[in-house]
Amino acid sequence: MPGIEKKILLSALAVAIVTLSSVPSRADDSATLYKSKCAMCHGADGKGETPAGKKMGVHDFASPEVQGMKDAEIASAIADGKNKMPAYKKSLSADQIKDLVTYVRSFGKK
Repeated sequence: MPGIEKKILLSALAVAIVTLSSVPSRADDSATLYKSKCAMCHGADGKGETPAGKKMGVHDFASPEVQGMKDAEIASAIADGKNKMPAYKKSLSADQIKDLVTYVRSFGKK
């Protein structure tokens, strides 16, 4: 490979690495989203042991009841609300809701 082509390729690779390393991962985004939208009631650990969670009777995300739900059911609860939980379909994108479903599933793996 001639010298100039090699330098261009290495420069492009360096730019790609810097760009990708500065972009937060979806997991980071979903954790931040969970903290801002869900943790107040459901708790950082998903157990629902917060004052608001206890008052509203939220379920532990690690419970068989929640983990046994289909992804579409969890997504619907997030999008449309459920019981005293508000609906988020107007403030969250479909991808953000999907990421939150994945995040809720992660509580069952702990």
